[in-house]
This record gives sequence, structure tokens and C-alpha cells, in this order.
Amino acid sequence: MGFCTRRYFFLSICLLQILAVVQKQVFDFLGFLWIPILFNFFEIIFIIFGFFGAYHYRPKYVIAYLLWHIFWLAWNIFAICLYLDLAGLDHKTNKVLKLDSSDSWWKSNGPGCIIPPPPEDLSLPEAKDCWFDYQYVEIFQAGVQCFLTFLGCIIGTCLNQLYMEEDDTFNFEKADGTDNYLLHPIIT
Repeated sequence: MGFCTRRYFFLSICLLQILAVVQKQVFDFLGFLWIPILFNFFEIIFIIFGFFGAYHYRPKYVIAYLLWHIFWLAWNIFAICLYLDLAGLDHKTNKVLKLDSSDSWWKSNGPGCIIPPPPEDLSLPEAKDCWFDYQYVEIFQAGVQCFLTFLGCIIGTCLNQLYMEEDDTFNFEKADGTDNYLLHPIIT
């Protein structure tokens, strides 16, 4: 009973991760944040690997999920540090998350924001009177990713350990070394 509960919990975490990453992917597309779009795409692929591995009792797929999520956790911690301007990072001048013409969609479309008319130089107008700054929305999204990743890695590790303990692969070799599993053995 405990085994199935862990498995279903891991599958539920994978579904929540898919929903959170797809939501993040949509808003990264709206803001033209190309590098996070690429990482989100790989995240979706590895979540599918983890889901498939847990659903079909394939430990190697779960291991691939776990290895990718070490990198994914580091990426989201970097994003949090970047938007908080920690360790000498500056999200306004950083070229890792965005190109020159791209910016967070939440910067001009956040909750409660009033967008003034565009300036003469055709740059993006700065939104005013927002309920909270766009950095906090990005930090919240990365924090949710970190939480789900951490939870998925813990459950995935426990689940993978159970899969490895209950490995019921059959050894076709006999003690005397004869191969009797051929359909038509060739006698020489």
C-alpha cells in the first residue's frame, strides 16, 4: 500500500510541475524570454520522463528526471538571486535571461498596473500603480518551481530506491552454463 501511495504522490507532483512549467512557459513566450523558454522546454521533457518512469516502473527514466532536476533547481535558485539582485547580479542588465528586445511580461502587465501611453522612442512604457513589482511574480514562479522540484526529487529518490530493491529481472544463465532458453538450440 505504501509503495502505490508514493508512486501516486510522485505522479501527482509531476502533474503539478507540468501545470506550473506550462504556465511559466506561456508568460515567458509573451515576454520573449528565449533562454528560459528553452530551459522550460527541457523541463517539460524531463517531467514526462519522470512520469513515464514512475508509471511504467522504469528506474532509469526516474534517474534521468532526478539528474535534470539538480540542474533545474540550480537554475531557479539563480533566477531568484537574479531578480533579488543578490551576489552582484542585476536583472535589468543581465543577458542570461533575456535579449535586448525582451523583458518579463509581468513588467508591463502585472496585476493592477496602469500602462501610460507609449513614449516617443517606441520603447516599452513602464507600468505604474502595480499592486506589486514584477520581480516578485518572477521570484514566486521560481520559488514554486524550487518547491515542486525539491519535493519531486525526494519522492523520486525514495521511489527509485524501491524500484531498485524490487527489481525482478530474470537471470537466464544456469549454474552449469548451458543455454536452454533458445527456441531451436543448435547442436554441434
